Amino acid sequence: MQKMTVGKPGAKILSGLVLVAFLAGCGGGANTEPALDALSAEQIFRQGELALEEDRKAERAVFYFAEVERLYPYSDWARRALIMQAFTYHRNREYEDARAAAQRFLDYYPGDEEAGYAKYLMALSFYDQIDEIGRDQGLTFQALQALREVIEEYPDSEYARGAILKFDLAFDHLAGKEMEIGRYYLKRGHYAAAINRFRVVVQDFQTTTHTAEALHRLVEAYLALGFRDEAQTAAAILGHNYQSSPFYQDSYALLVQQGLKPEARGDNWLAAIYRQVIKGEWL
Repeated sequence: MQKMTVGKPGAKILSGLVLVAFLAGCGGGANTEPALDALSAEQIFRQGELALEEDRKAERAVFYFAEVERLYPYSDWARRALIMQAFTYHRNREYEDARAAAQRFLDYYPGDEEAGYAKYLMALSFYDQIDEIGRDQGLTFQALQALREVIEEYPDSEYARGAILKFDLAFDHLAGKEMEIGRYYLKRGHYAAAINRFRVVVQDFQTTTHTAEALHRLVEAYLALGFRDEAQTAAAILGHNYQSSPFYQDSYALLVQQGLKPEARGDNWLAAIYRQVIKGEWL
């Protein structure tokens, strides 16, 4: 009878591990990245740009840009990598990190041609977080302040033009908040509280898209309280500035129902606005 030979288990396992290691080395060697410290600053920076083109690798892009800073801190590529970190963080909606990177850029390179862009990114990190009108408006105030700084410090830059547009939108957003609260009070018959909100819009946000409605709501609230002079004056301002607005038509109809008409009457805060803005009597 022929004897069967059985190999030693240890030898088989060892030879198997050697084969796996060999195959792994052959299969993965082509994808192995060289050590970054063996690459130039530009090569690492380009790696970051390539990673940035793929949304899923945005975090990897930040890593590459940070490595440029770490390995070549005094190079021009480090400067460029820092502003790219701020941009990438912002694109990833990591707004605090975006502000931190942008601020570092401004600290290190205050006179650089990209300083305006760094300042603009800081402003955007607030602006892009502005939520729906019903939310807290603290970020809106911060956005307005940051956008104003861009406009004042870099007035001739392309970023100033974008900042002006966003400033107007954020300003309008704040007025919208006041209107929302004012309408809430008005619907519930809290007329004095509603008037306070609409007054803020007329006095402090008169360049926004909400002024016409604010004046109309003042007509409604003052008529509900029996303050005819204020209601008529609000309608007079509304008619002078927004005669084609449907809000003026509604205010006019409300006054006519009570035998009244739009005209400046009395000595109240609306009459003062009428004299100043419409008649030009500032003194």
